[in-house]
Amino acid sequence: MTTHHPQLTAHKGLRGEILHLLKRAQPLTAKDLARQLSVSANAIRHHLKELEAEALIVYGREQRGVGAPTFAYRLSADGEALFPRAYEETLTQLLERVAGKSGRQAAVELFEDHYRELTRQLQAELAGAAASERVDLIARLMNQQGYMAEWHEAAGAFRLSEHNCAIRAVAERFPEVCAAEEQFLRDVLGAAVERRTHITSGCNACEYAITFAEPATPAREPGVTEQP
Repeated sequence: MTTHHPQLTAHKGLRGEILHLLKRAQPLTAKDLARQLSVSANAIRHHLKELEAEALIVYGREQRGVGAPTFAYRLSADGEALFPRAYEETLTQLLERVAGKSGRQAAVELFEDHYRELTRQLQAELAGAAASERVDLIARLMNQQGYMAEWHEAAGAFRLSEHNCAIRAVAERFPEVCAAEEQFLRDVLGAAVERRTHITSGCNACEYAITFAEPATPAREPGVTEQP
């Protein structure tokens, strides 16, 4: 299921949809975009030229099967910067100062404490909720924070994808915060969670595989290990 994503305020309509699709699944050709948006390839190319002129996208040749290479488009650094970043520069600087004064672990613990408190706040809302309701609530929460999250269910398992990292600069400087987010998902969902792909490793999304026990267990108290 795809949850609502905030639109880029300055790029509405087809332009905004192109940017969002590239953010989710780049690189894409003009034909790829036309097929997914149900418009003509010529209409797509018109907007691609405009976006390229504004330095929001770049293109390169890509070999797909036999035949001549085709042009495939992706977001430029300026295009990536259009998506929410949650004050990442200020946050990174603050964490650097904490790390400089009290050590790196002290900076990481700020994020761990944040996720523990968030888990406590969400426990009442998640109590008694079905597995799909829990995943949907977390996806909506992440969307509010700019992560462009969506989820899908197949064969009793879930896949949660974050197509934007709202704190990418922080994650690149302090990769431990990504581990803290993964642990948060385990605690708040009461499920087994495994990250399969990672934006900071060059993937298009941070994707988590989520598996609930039967019956689904309630959200765990953060930091508490279940006894056998």
